[in-house]
Amino acid sequence: MRATSTTAAEAVADLLHDGMTIAVGGFGLCGIPSDLIEAVRDSGVRSLTIVSNNMGVDGLGLGVLLENRQVAKVVASYVGENKLFARQYLDGVLDVEFNPQGTLAERLRAGGAGIPAFYTRTGVGTQIAQDKPTAVFDGIEYVQERGIVADLALVHAHTGDRYGNLRYRLAARNFNPAVATSGRVTVAEVEHLVDAVDPELVHTPGVYVTRVVQASDRVKDIEQRTTRPLPVSAPERAPA
Repeated sequence: MRATSTTAAEAVADLLHDGMTIAVGGFGLCGIPSDLIEAVRDSGVRSLTIVSNNMGVDGLGLGVLLENRQVAKVVASYVGENKLFARQYLDGVLDVEFNPQGTLAERLRAGGAGIPAFYTRTGVGTQIAQDKPTAVFDGIEYVQERGIVADLALVHAHTGDRYGNLRYRLAARNFNPAVATSGRVTVAEVEHLVDAVDPELVHTPGVYVTRVVQASDRVKDIEQRTTRPLPVSAPERAPA
């Protein structure tokens, strides 16, 4: 049985400390553990290394940690929607380690699987490969990438149970499964806390999850909303 907490703040209170590495699930604002991110912000911990696909947007998601100057380093693959992130990077406030998106996902997966390093062709001959070991396999050059093991992993799931089994919904699945396995300690916020998730529907087994907390009911923000008008239906012809 996994420990369930009443609030997100309670779930992470004894886990946070300055200088730690936190891996965070989600993609943009989709599938992010908003309650847990805000709990980290409210705790006041500093000098954090954040591992995430991106840093949210200004004022939302992981952007709130940037606003509070709690982040020292970011390991990410895409940061184009956050103006404050760009400003802090250009001003030398943030140390940034860019990763190709697939490489970042595999680094998290490898860390969770106990694989310390792996080789990939992605990034060979570019700045990504600078100062990293390379090797030739079957006449093709590969660059070595290290697995990521975070001090703490924070994820958001649609459904979870008291055993820590998690199920994600649609696009919110994104980075959450890989992040969930990569933490020495993993805390999940879930929209629906049930007695037991059907074993056939589990995406993240409870063995990876340390604590579960009920997510608050909140509006799910959208980074960019693109719509088009509905087509105008042609008027029906009167019968001849």
